Amino acid sequence: MAVSYPDPLAVKPYTRPVSGTVEVPGSKSITNRMLILACMADHPVTLTGALFSDDSHHMVDCLKKLGFKVHADDEARSIRVHGTSGVIPAEQASLYVGVAGTAARFLTAFCASRKGGEFTLDGTEQMRKRPMKGLLDALEQQGTGIKSNEGFFPATLSPAGLKGGNVQLEASASTQLLSALLMVAPLASQDMTIEVSGGAEKKPFVRLTQELMYQFGQPKQEVEDLGAGRVLLTVKAGVPYSIPETVAIEPDASAASYFLSLPLVVGGTVTVRGLHSDSLQGDYAYTHVLKDLGAAIEETSEGTSSTMSVKDLPGSGIHDDFWPISDTFLTLAAIAPLLKGPTRIDGIGHTRHQESDRIAAMASELIKLGQWVEDGKDYLEIQPSLIVPSEVLTYEDHRVAMSFGILGCFNLYGDGSPWLTIRDPGCCAKTFPDFFNTLEQLRTA
Repeated sequence: MAVSYPDPLAVKPYTRPVSGTVEVPGSKSITNRMLILACMADHPVTLTGALFSDDSHHMVDCLKKLGFKVHADDEARSIRVHGTSGVIPAEQASLYVGVAGTAARFLTAFCASRKGGEFTLDGTEQMRKRPMKGLLDALEQQGTGIKSNEGFFPATLSPAGLKGGNVQLEASASTQLLSALLMVAPLASQDMTIEVSGGAEKKPFVRLTQELMYQFGQPKQEVEDLGAGRVLLTVKAGVPYSIPETVAIEPDASAASYFLSLPLVVGGTVTVRGLHSDSLQGDYAYTHVLKDLGAAIEETSEGTSSTMSVKDLPGSGIHDDFWPISDTFLTLAAIAPLLKGPTRIDGIGHTRHQESDRIAAMASELIKLGQWVEDGKDYLEIQPSLIVPSEVLTYEDHRVAMSFGILGCFNLYGDGSPWLTIRDPGCCAKTFPDFFNTLEQLRTA
């Protein structure tokens, strides 16, 4: 069911410490990877706890257009995919991915695995600005005919299957380029040796992809360091995926970062149900950032909780490299005005080419809030100053909206009066349609 919010939305501050448990949606990263992997099973696969949002909706819709039988049950949060051992039924399809980077990259690689046909992929204007060239170039090396807008969407593929062998991939712009190629490589005619440049193979989201592949029967990939920032990854061909009939999706660790940060803004304790330190998602490491800021992080059988005493607020500033967990840098940047010292966030240059230019977006809105901000190609630095009430623009970016939604919970005036409004709060539908309702339920709990 679609969630509707007023636009702009005035965020209601918390007038007392938070105390509650939340359920966040299933991981976007795992849901969209598993939707592709489920197609490679030789039987139906049911994903439980799956994400239901714009991103997963686009993926499901595209798989249906490719001829797959997919049944999504919103109420049960489950998606059933009838696998075909990776054979795409449709010979032709026009696929629209919105601004979903995972859908764009994963579907592009998957379509290239088919022997024959023609597939056109496109998205929003912002998606047309997001990097695709590295993957498109690699697929051309594999024998796919490609027409694109100079390496961007829209792109039309005339696939001839994946031949395997040596392929070069420039993946510095997005780890999804490498993840996309890795997942379909077992469908190639022979083993695929991927020469990767850009350091993508070290990032948590690639490791997430690899762990899912290993979990479902793929041999461990051979890695050879070539030096100068290049490695060779070898993926065995012809080994079928062995996926059980039911796969449970973890809670989204990126979405959890907002609620685990809430006690630093209002005091109290929040528990994210079902989130544990053995998560496949690298963004669980954001809990270490919260510890450095003074929060007490505790893991129980129920999930992971964050606690901060009101008397200890706010925490000190921090200087950290967010390269491995860049989706969470906005969470920290948004609450930086409440911290005692300056906050510097490094390693985030690639986020300029995501749903928005995230460094520029955060810098602009923090300046409007009265903060001293310096932004560079790869970093953002915030010096906390007196907060100025503001209306936050979200740039059609769900993470901008949700991050500042947490800051707005701070009781600036001391009487619970709203002081921060969010434009286009509905953009949260990309990954967390019910975000602001969940925030309100915690406030009134």
